[in-house]
Amino acid sequence: MFRRTFWFTAGAAAGVWATAKVNRKIKQLTPESLAAQAADKALVAGHKLKDFALDVREGMVRREAELGEALGLEAPVDPDLPVRRHFAVEAPEPEAPRRLPPTSRTYNSYNRNEDH
Repeated sequence: MFRRTFWFTAGAAAGVWATAKVNRKIKQLTPESLAAQAADKALVAGHKLKDFALDVREGMVRREAELGEALGLEAPVDPDLPVRRHFAVEAPEPEAPRRLPPTSRTYNSYNRNEDH
């Protein structure tokens, strides 16, 4: 009798455990849950990408300083001299506004219905 009670209890516990596990998995596979998981992974990837970009920028600055020292570009500057900044890409000079030729600004009084 004790043996039957033990196995009945063990079977009931296994059934409850399996049902809970299946229900938990079903909730993980709902569209809302999948969307939330995708959003979380996208945020994590964005943070990793931002950290990578900051590391690259820090390395660039460090290497630029090393090259400046090696080439002597970091020499002290005379404060009386004007400072000219050098940009990697120069901004284009603003263009003058275009004006239309005088003939295109005048009103064309031609009426195609007068020829008929």
